[in-house]
Amino acid sequence: MRGNAQSDASPPLSPNHGARRSGASPDMVVLHYTGMHSAAAALDRLCDPAAEVSAHYLIDLDGTIHALVPEDRRAWHAGRAGWGGVTDVNSHSIGIELANPGLGPAAHPFPNAQMSALERLLEGAMRRHGIRRERVVGHACIAPGRKVDPGPRFDWRRLARQKLSVWPTTGRSRDDPAAPAARFQAAALRFGYPVPRTGEWDDDTLAVWRAFADRFCPACASVPGAARGVARLEDLAARWPVREQGAA
Repeated sequence: MRGNAQSDASPPLSPNHGARRSGASPDMVVLHYTGMHSAAAALDRLCDPAAEVSAHYLIDLDGTIHALVPEDRRAWHAGRAGWGGVTDVNSHSIGIELANPGLGPAAHPFPNAQMSALERLLEGAMRRHGIRRERVVGHACIAPGRKVDPGPRFDWRRLARQKLSVWPTTGRSRDDPAAPAARFQAAALRFGYPVPRTGEWDDDTLAVWRAFADRFCPACASVPGAARGVARLEDLAARWPVREQGAA
């Protein structure tokens, strides 16, 4: 927005959008990092018809917010994804891109100006659409194994302190022995993760474990089923279980 919330009269900067399908309206927010060297490069890509990608907003390092797609339109940011039984995440979400190179030697934390702008944007979008804080998620949450953003440097606890996201309050269990896969899968499904119910630590379940651990228990990431991590997930699932949402 180069300012505050985009008005109905403002033309979209990106041509990459469409109608939300099946009467869906925004009931979640998906956070991304751009993975590019600058916000200008990301802006060019998000507005390029040939790229066929977009987001509702892009936030620069200095806190400048670019409104690219009206909130009532379906932006193309989630791809193949799922959360809480919803598989057409684009139709159910608002996508926010944060200018950040992502992983690798150029990686850096998200600056305070950028995070402050995100908090203002989130507060307004959540209020306008009645979006619950447990439905503010990362791209890695909805596409585990395929995406990792907004990445390990993103401060989820900062958002949770302002009730713009969630954070577990338990999870001090010993890490030995590890919990069985079935226990992890049950809690993950109840919270919203798109995980199979196989009772095994298969590749898809391991991908969900890594996405969960990177966000909520980084010290657990290398130990699938670490009891401390599963306890945290069970706490999240008990306090913020998936509620019935619109059909995918």
